[in-house]
Amino acid sequence: MYKPPTPRHEHPVTARQVRLDHHDSVRSHVHQQVITEVERLERRIEVLRLANAPHVAVMISAYERMVDRKKGFLRNWDLTTSRF
Repeated sequence: MYKPPTPRHEHPVTARQVRLDHHDSVRSHVHQQVITEVERLERRIEVLRLANAPHVAVMISAYERMVDRKKGFLRNWDLTTSRF
């Protein structure tokens, strides 16, 4: 019997309070989402700095590039924390 594969990392379903017809609501939601992602990546970087494993430097470098790109996105779209 066929059993469809289940995703490895399922995110919990949460009710979103984003009103797509309101520009500020969408901007606020995107801002919060990107800030959360940056915080997670920065925590991963800190954990990796304490790890003694092969290729840690490569992983840290990749995460740092991701953080830089996300922060650049926030700057380019004027989604700085002072507005929200």
